Amino acid sequence: MSHEDFRPAPAPTSSPGGHRRGDDAPARPRIAALDVVRGFALCGILLANVGPISNAGDAVKAVAPGTGGDWLGLLVAQRFFPIFSLLFGVGFSLLLESAGQGVPRPRLLLLRRLLMLLAIGLAHMFLLWRGDILTVYAIVGLSVLLPSTWLPRWAVAGLAAVLIATSLIIQGGHYSLVPGLFLLGSALTRYGVIGRIDRSTWVPAVLCLAFAVAAVPFLWTQDGTGDSPAFSVAGLLLAGAYICAMLVLLRTPLRALLQAVFAPLGRMALTNYLTATLLVLVAARVVGGSPATWPTTTVLMIAGPILAVQWLWSTLWLRRYRQGPLEWLWRWATWARRPPLRASR
Repeated sequence: MSHEDFRPAPAPTSSPGGHRRGDDAPARPRIAALDVVRGFALCGILLANVGPISNAGDAVKAVAPGTGGDWLGLLVAQRFFPIFSLLFGVGFSLLLESAGQGVPRPRLLLLRRLLMLLAIGLAHMFLLWRGDILTVYAIVGLSVLLPSTWLPRWAVAGLAAVLIATSLIIQGGHYSLVPGLFLLGSALTRYGVIGRIDRSTWVPAVLCLAFAVAAVPFLWTQDGTGDSPAFSVAGLLLAGAYICAMLVLLRTPLRALLQAVFAPLGRMALTNYLTATLLVLVAARVVGGSPATWPTTTVLMIAGPILAVQWLWSTLWLRRYRQGPLEWLWRWATWARRPPLRASR
């Protein structure tokens, strides 16, 4: 869910072989735009998941209305998970680049990271909600993303295009898009695109317009089941438009506001994703009724307060600590040593 924390690590110590160890890999600054985009996507994911989570914890699909009056079906359902999937591939490759400069076996570090994510996802799936996505991410990461690190970047980019196109052609569902989106995020990182995302206004602006215009016919023809190719294509195109729109806004005077609102949520995305399940289940008990019959206003009444609580919690927590609690545990498992938690003064 979240890329590695690249803020300065403790002073390096050397292993007998001359390599810097564990958490002492070279630091790189966080890419603020990624935190903002991730936090924005987290809000959309919660809106899409309120209904499925509330439905007795079953792994049911979110209702995907057609082009009628339901704006959740038009603009939210399955529009934000592609952003998370793309960012997972980005974060994976950023961590590989950073760890590769400081540890002798960086892929072993990534293996531990994915195995820990698998454990977290399985616990979430069996204890709270069978619609958990973390287990899928971990399995796809182990079977596709980790092996791709031995491929040249052109092969990763080509394979990403093939996998995404194949998923759309065979109508494999939104989970089948995950491998291609992972590889696309990895390819963008390896080609240096991610390192330059904060440097341009016109490129994301043009792409945003192109994605939005291209999505219109697919939005118009999508059906109400969420299983049609038009629905999946519309989701990918709108996800691209959302990302580019956020990048454009980050080049305006709204940058400070967007960072204040979305970056804390994005920096604690794993913690917030998991705690949202608990909070939605509690809220569903209070609201009552069948989630399938809830109007959009009920979904907003549940998601809004949860996001407000998570924003406040994340903002206050990050004033004192480097990472969210689950992000910290995930990093501990990744590096096989306890990282510092309290923020330096």
